[in-house]
Amino acid sequence: MSIFADLKSGLITDAPEATEALGRRLAAELPREAYLALRGDLGVGKTTFVRGLARGLGIDKHITSPTFNIYTLYRGSRHLLHMDAYRLSSARDAEDLTLEEFLNPPFIAVVEWPDNITEWFPPETFWLEFSILTPGRHQIRLVG
Repeated sequence: MSIFADLKSGLITDAPEATEALGRRLAAELPREAYLALRGDLGVGKTTFVRGLARGLGIDKHITSPTFNIYTLYRGSRHLLHMDAYRLSSARDAEDLTLEEFLNPPFIAVVEWPDNITEWFPPETFWLEFSILTPGRHQIRLVG
């Protein structure tokens, strides 16, 4: 079964390693260029998921939340732009970062806290919701 079908139903992870493995699995099936918008509270596993996604793209750098620098660019078999839009207040703020200069194919753009810049995303964006079901059990679901 396709990871996209699985994600529409919602996948449950019970350890950070499982969340990373899910990110690696998705990396293998994403189109050549893709945007991912990750919604979810603090501590729900968004950055852990991005770490697995990076590994799936052949990136072996240390992946951390880009909260303080807003975005980080990693190079691998495809470029990975990892952005935290928490401190941005509009799509205009994202445009002012001139990110399009970094989004040269092939690339994956992943944005944590995307809700303030929803107009910045193209229609084909993959929207993923992360939630905590019980302590230690998280759900990741493709929505929209």
